[in-house]
Amino acid sequence: MSRIAILPSAVADQIAAGEVVERPASVVKELVENALDAGATSVDITIEEGGRTLVRIADNGSGMDAADAQLALSRHATSKITSAEQLVGVRSFGFRGEALPAIASVSELHIETSAEDGAGTLVRVNGGALMDTAPVARRRGTTVSVHRLFHNTPARLKFMRSARSEWRGIVEAMQAIGVLRRDVHFTVRHDGRVALDWPAVPTLRARLAALWGAADVQRFVDVDDVQGVVHVSGLAERPADVGTATRRVLLIVNGRVVRDHGLIRAAEAAYRSTIPAGVRPSLVLQVHVPGGDVDVNVHPAKAEVRFRDRWPLERAVEEAVRRALGLFDASAGIGWKSWTPASRETDGSAVLTGSVALEPSTLRAEPAHEGLFAAPSFAPASPSADERVAPVPASDAPMAAPAVETDVLVVPPLVQLRRTYLMFEHDEGVVLIDQHSAHERVLYEQFLGVLERGEAPSQRLLFPMTLHLGPQEADAFDAHREAFLRLGFEIDHFGGTSLLVQSVPMPHPRFDAERCLRDTLAALIGDRGASAAAKHERLAATFACKAAIKAGDKMSPGEMQSLYRALAATTLPAHDVHGRSTIVRLSWDELDRRFGRK
Repeated sequence: MSRIAILPSAVADQIAAGEVVERPASVVKELVENALDAGATSVDITIEEGGRTLVRIADNGSGMDAADAQLALSRHATSKITSAEQLVGVRSFGFRGEALPAIASVSELHIETSAEDGAGTLVRVNGGALMDTAPVARRRGTTVSVHRLFHNTPARLKFMRSARSEWRGIVEAMQAIGVLRRDVHFTVRHDGRVALDWPAVPTLRARLAALWGAADVQRFVDVDDVQGVVHVSGLAERPADVGTATRRVLLIVNGRVVRDHGLIRAAEAAYRSTIPAGVRPSLVLQVHVPGGDVDVNVHPAKAEVRFRDRWPLERAVEEAVRRALGLFDASAGIGWKSWTPASRETDGSAVLTGSVALEPSTLRAEPAHEGLFAAPSFAPASPSADERVAPVPASDAPMAAPAVETDVLVVPPLVQLRRTYLMFEHDEGVVLIDQHSAHERVLYEQFLGVLERGEAPSQRLLFPMTLHLGPQEADAFDAHREAFLRLGFEIDHFGGTSLLVQSVPMPHPRFDAERCLRDTLAALIGDRGASAAAKHERLAATFACKAAIKAGDKMSPGEMQSLYRALAATTLPAHDVHGRSTIVRLSWDELDRRFGRK
């Protein structure tokens, strides 16, 4: 007797259903995607008991004639592709032709459809078997009703969750689709009431405001960057707000919602030195790459994709998010709405920012400074030579500021508060800068560059300094000896656990080399932090924290100006290396409200 046999079609269909239809949310996702592929601009979803008894999807798409309505229930029947070559770069949601027959095999399914207003077709299927067809009168479009899901597969039915749990899964699926297709009006009814109603909107931020609430959307900054053939856009959570609300992550690749841990990790890597270890941000990212560089035909439910060259793509995602976090809008704000420069000129043509998409060529041509470090409205747009801020001598500066175009950067009048904060007036409100956090950010990026590129200048001590360390401190020094040398220390062993310091770096005139070295070694003892950053990044962060000017240090006007210019030249000016805010904005509206003026 032969052991090999061909599976009956009913069994094969139920196996296919197991790959595509996991729960009612899967049914909703597949049928809504079919409606979108049919060109629908309005989709009405009706759910009963969390989809356990009914899922109905009604659309105003292209519809089908009687012959196509029956053929659509056959496995591998599709209107999306006709040859294998079209699988490369396919843009439609469904193209395998398995979802509709798979759903029909485990439910009672009714299809009402018409290619034009007037005569239509009704097709009834039960457990994959065609029951009957009949003519109906209806408007153009298609309505698919799925009754008693898994009624003929008891093994699957017993794994169905409660109606409340299944409803939550449907809401999550619809939120992903709603974010993806903002040009479509979605209405979802659950047990007779309208639970979700999302009209078509022009922007991603507007759609998310409808889904999550306007207050939640204010936690995000815009991401929009082009590198080569990769365009990354979307929203990234401000570091100051990470961990304050529910974490949400949505990734869209070439118009398809997918799961890809590599791209999400790349985006999270952009938050290095801006948030505490172990905290993960919310992200909504849209990635566009050439169709030939991504394979969408690698997962039965099309939930995963494969990239031809992953490393450049992950790097582009990380740099796009990091660039967004370096803008003024990424700093913490009190009563301060999301803000971006209203307009700017590039190559003679005005380019609007905010909700208007930027041209790819413009994304590479940012002005030298904007936002916090732009010239305030009360300052001359193009200061004369006498009005420009002259470079501060090194003896009066907290550190030698990185090269900044002083003819572009106009330093506003700065005031020191409690010997801790620098304050100045901005068009949108009052801005406060934590002097220690700001200097820490400046030194961190400076030290990081030194550790990666070469040794820093140092100053030889007139009398060598002897340090007597404990065993653990000595071990920490041995583990980071090469990095300390690159930072500008010249240190030799002096017997046992003692060190002889010959030269030290001088990041600013108040630098206490002995205290900084001891504090850094103490902080490096038994370093077991759950951080993916490289060892030299941790050392740079620790050393910057210990070397930076402290709260309580009085700063001269020249020092404040120099720190402002140095902070303007950093990559992430709004955050220190511990995830704390360097810049806090207090809006005029909030001040007026506090004083009863509004």
